[in-house]
Amino acid sequence: MTTTPLSATSRLYWEIKGTGPAVLLIAGTPGDGGQFDRVAAELAAHRTVLTYDRRGTSRSPSTPDWQTTSVAEQADDAAAVLAASGAGPALVYGTSNGAAVALELALRGPDQVRGAILHEPPLLSVLADPAPVGAMIGSVIEEGMTSGGPAAALEGFLRFAFGDDVVGSWSPPLRERMLGNAAMVFGVELPAFQAYRPDEAALRAARVPIHVVVGAEQAAPFFGEAAAWLAERLGTDVRTWPGAHGPQFTSPAELAAAITALDPA
Repeated sequence: MTTTPLSATSRLYWEIKGTGPAVLLIAGTPGDGGQFDRVAAELAAHRTVLTYDRRGTSRSPSTPDWQTTSVAEQADDAAAVLAASGAGPALVYGTSNGAAVALELALRGPDQVRGAILHEPPLLSVLADPAPVGAMIGSVIEEGMTSGGPAAALEGFLRFAFGDDVVGSWSPPLRERMLGNAAMVFGVELPAFQAYRPDEAALRAARVPIHVVVGAEQAAPFFGEAAAWLAERLGTDVRTWPGAHGPQFTSPAELAAAITALDPA
């Protein structure tokens, strides 16, 4: 485990384990790489596995003057981890908002990436009618804010995304780190990701294989709609994946096997 400087005031925490072709795992909101601990352990038998805490998250703190971000900035951070590790080019797996980062990394830095897997990117900007989804998410956050402030709102949001059983199963250290990101999530991360819309010309010109996947147990139809929009512009099909929105928690062995099956290097 180590850190990579991004500037005089910001550093990224990352971990590397295993041997073999590199796989970079990029977490969704909040971007704590500890979400992948069990998946990384499975993959490390045959792959060099990189995980990291995204900028401003958990063990990658930034100073108070960091008040905005972009998916492009987050992708540049992922590229910095790959460069510092010396392990690339990598297969990149991103889930939820981390899938947007993986996509931008694949589009912006194809020399560092040999392929990307995008798991359920919540691209509200491409939905035919994003208002109902936005209202549903907003009501979950508002209820939490009213009942217990930002940490309660983030917990409610994560329970909405992953399910009560998943959030209830987290170890105390992971739970503390995840919920400790509440102010950053609502003030910096979600506004940037909710506004993100991939460049369609860049999607059509993608230079590396990009796979779009949706969980077999996913009940929220907007994930499928966003995935179909993305796959059409990439010239590929939507694949069915283990679990729902959090297979890194519910099905780590199956997730590792699915990643490996798309990366026979």
